[in-house]
Amino acid sequence: MRYLYEFGQNQILWTAVLSWFIAQVLKVVLVYIEKRKIDIRRMIGSGGMPSSHSSFSVALAASVGFVDGFSSPGFAICFCFALVVMYDAAGVRRSAGQQAKILNKIIEEWEEGNFENTERKLKELLGHTPIEVVAGAVLGIIVSIIRFA
Repeated sequence: MRYLYEFGQNQILWTAVLSWFIAQVLKVVLVYIEKRKIDIRRMIGSGGMPSSHSSFSVALAASVGFVDGFSSPGFAICFCFALVVMYDAAGVRRSAGQQAKILNKIIEEWEEGNFENTERKLKELLGHTPIEVVAGAVLGIIVSIIRFA
């Protein structure tokens, strides 16, 4: 039971989770503002504004920096992790989403939208634009500053 209690008391972890949650809620709000439609699926989906992956990983790094110091090995590890996450979100996953969009269009044109020969329509919203990644990173920093600075 002690370990469960300690897990619950890990303020660095919960700050990162809070930052992720705020980013996901913001996605729902921004979709509502843009389309006047509540899309709860945005709470668990990837892609969109702001990047919850960036928000989560940057909040983690910033929180470790505030608690353990910005010269600590833990901060260095979290900082590098955040850079990899953001690079992946804006690079590899964004490219995969763009490819999925093109493949879906090909299937729609060649097979008149019949996705029977595939398992399902490919998910197009996978990655992020650089602005979405930066917005997520800024959100992560803000949440960490409010919590620890």
